[in-house]
Amino acid sequence: MSSVDLVFLGPVLFAAAYWVVAFGCAARYGGSWRGVTTCSPPVTILKPLRGDDGQLYENLASFCRQEYPTFEIVLGVRDRQDPAIAVVDRLIQDFPHVELTLVIDDRTIGTNLKVSNLANLARHAKHDMLIVVDSDMRVGPGYIGAVVGPLAEPRVGLVTCLYRGVAPGGLASRLGAMFINEWFFPAALVGIRIEPLRHAFGATIACRRETLGAIGGFEAVADHLADDYMLGRLVSGLGLRVVLVPYVVDNVITERGVRSLLVHELRWARTFRTLRPLPYFCSLFTFGIPLSLLWFVLSQGGAAAGVATLAHIGLRCLGRLVLSRSLGPHLRWSDTWLVPIRDVLSFLVGIVSFMGRTVQWNEAKLRVRPDGRLEPARGGVNQHALGRAAAPPPLASKWEESP
Repeated sequence: MSSVDLVFLGPVLFAAAYWVVAFGCAARYGGSWRGVTTCSPPVTILKPLRGDDGQLYENLASFCRQEYPTFEIVLGVRDRQDPAIAVVDRLIQDFPHVELTLVIDDRTIGTNLKVSNLANLARHAKHDMLIVVDSDMRVGPGYIGAVVGPLAEPRVGLVTCLYRGVAPGGLASRLGAMFINEWFFPAALVGIRIEPLRHAFGATIACRRETLGAIGGFEAVADHLADDYMLGRLVSGLGLRVVLVPYVVDNVITERGVRSLLVHELRWARTFRTLRPLPYFCSLFTFGIPLSLLWFVLSQGGAAAGVATLAHIGLRCLGRLVLSRSLGPHLRWSDTWLVPIRDVLSFLVGIVSFMGRTVQWNEAKLRVRPDGRLEPARGGVNQHALGRAAAPPPLASKWEESP
């Protein structure tokens, strides 16, 4: 074997072993939770909103169709001109039996404006059982019951869910969904097998109000980009369990283009790299297809590299059969040809993530500090200054007035 073969053989074999383990974890995971819980405490769902991507109404409507005795949904925006307001008004008309509250409040408590929005919403929550869900998630009617059930146990401090990507259309959205379904989903399952879960996933964060207060409230993560991750870590630090319920939430992906998708994924990559540098570095060696292709190019078409490339493509295609058990029809078989392209893009994003700490989040350019906190990047928008500028008082519509 040549020196190039010796360099690449180990990483390519490691990647193959990883995917065998990952698909095994996915096969054991199964599908959505279908049990019935006897625990039905009143629940407040907190929904931070920003803009309307064309899927917002159906996303929010899925939470209004819950088969659960008592719940309210508190939705919030920071801007009185936000297009999401019209969507919420339509929901209030279409679901008069559901307790919906719209909060408009630009109070800022930190660099992460989504967390500021959540802190403003929490002040309007009537119930002590809280569920935080992003606006691009869609669920079935048994969602609340599945999520709050484990919180009946006093030693459980936080409940979270995995999610699958759903692409309504467009190449960028399909690539985004593939990243979630075929890299993040199995990687999360492998991580849970390696060590106890001590963080949360943004698809769902459910906890008691007293638990949130014990970690310092949303203020404790107001400057963190990975607020979901940190909430789980802080709750775990109290000696309470973080539980993953086997309920898979739909993450509706509506990327405008491949560039915006890569900017989004680079933000995620630099966050993960900062919080867990060693696991993230090791994750680069799970991309067997781009590693095999690189081996093939550097070996000038070597036979071993060619076999490795074909073997990894075949392994990933076979693994899609396993993933389809958990992901259902959302794993599109017509997108199989995109698997090598998706892996190469993810590998390149991973490499670029080591070349800086700046991320783009909406209109703001921010820098991720070594401890995972955010600060305005040089030449970026000072979010603190914007948040504390003179503005009209907050507004809540329907059910209660803002204090």
